[in-house]
Amino acid sequence: MNQPTSANDFSAVINADRAHVWHHLTQHKPLETIDPRVMVEGHGLRLWDATGREHLDAVSGGVWTVNVGYGRASIGDAIRDQVTKLNFFAGSAGSVPGATFAEKLIERMPGMSRVYSISSGSEANEKAFKMVRQIAHKHYGGKKSKILFRERDYHGSTIATMSAGGQPERNAGYGPYTPGFVQVPHCLEYRAQWDVENYGERAADAIEEVILREGPDTIGALCLETVTAGGGVITPPKGYWERVQHICRKYDILLHLDEVVCGVGRTGEWFGYQNYGIQPDMVTMAKGVASGYAAIACLVTTEAVFDKFKDDSDPMGLFRDISTYGGCTAGPAAALENMRIIEDENLLANTKARGAQLMDNLRALQDRHAAIGDVRGLGLFCGAELVADRAEKTPAAEAQVQAVIADCMAQGVIIGATARAIPMHNNTLCLAPALIATSGDIDAITEALDGALTRVFG
Repeated sequence: MNQPTSANDFSAVINADRAHVWHHLTQHKPLETIDPRVMVEGHGLRLWDATGREHLDAVSGGVWTVNVGYGRASIGDAIRDQVTKLNFFAGSAGSVPGATFAEKLIERMPGMSRVYSISSGSEANEKAFKMVRQIAHKHYGGKKSKILFRERDYHGSTIATMSAGGQPERNAGYGPYTPGFVQVPHCLEYRAQWDVENYGERAADAIEEVILREGPDTIGALCLETVTAGGGVITPPKGYWERVQHICRKYDILLHLDEVVCGVGRTGEWFGYQNYGIQPDMVTMAKGVASGYAAIACLVTTEAVFDKFKDDSDPMGLFRDISTYGGCTAGPAAALENMRIIEDENLLANTKARGAQLMDNLRALQDRHAAIGDVRGLGLFCGAELVADRAEKTPAAEAQVQAVIADCMAQGVIIGATARAIPMHNNTLCLAPALIATSGDIDAITEALDGALTRVFG
């Protein structure tokens, strides 16, 4: 897996990177003495860097994005064919790929009806917040403007989306934040906040307690990740989502689901919420929409939400928003081909099968390694929480967690972990290979993890 594949000299590229590129989520001081990693090529689940080293990517581009794998020529062709015909016109007008993609997306989201295209997950959530605020002013006399968010959830990197972010380390140093965002408790049963049998319902009831404290007439929306990603890969307990939906309807609160990570097949259904039989009012998505081949994100709403902005008598009644790159045609062209691949290659079924295998393998590792306190996941979206003491559930030190990642990388397998999110709880390993993963790929990932855990924890 780790043999050089190219004799090309990338030293100039590496030097240019070191001198001029500002990387995401990276401390650059070490790069003064070591080379930055530069990725050069990808095929399927494999990547090659500038040294020629091969990697098996178990996190789909590092951030749960490349759902259909690398090297899809048909997506590249779809983008080329479209942008040479029409690359862009502002979203105030339509386009052939934009309309076609919206129709096909809605076909896979019963109960939803409208697609607002933008260019990133942060922007998608920001647009949803703006809709909630405008609805509050137009229909509730300025009330119902508060937006609830959940501890441990992440919704983006703008100031407003960070204001709705339940990850203190992500937010630290960027305040003051936008007012009107209120936190509700997390629902991670492994780190239970209540000693009850029906934990899912109790965690949902905690949301109602916040609603009653704040006043139902002040709250416009509840924004939650369907499955919490960077906050610990948290699959909500049984009964949680049904109770959450009931509470939202009881108090006339819009249910906004952030599916930036778990949307478009990642959980084995087109969207994560479809595993729970609930009906949201707003759904945001990004990453897997085009598998990283083009920058596209969407905010999808019900017709009832859309209708709140239809009023010819009020010149300020329309949604007064614009997203320049929401008018790019490359995004929907790529998204259409991405969707075709998922369907034609039966990748939803493969995701369920390989996800079940991954969870079985992780549970087997848990039996062999006391450092694994809990495993959880849905489809090819899985996590293993590492602990120093299983009985006490003491989180493993971040240095040890990062050592496991480094050991896997040395074996040629890229895995991830929660990082700079929750103080003292950045201890969950993240595994999310592309939806095309084979049985052999899954075994290779967990075999690498097995060796890493042995070397780091003994």
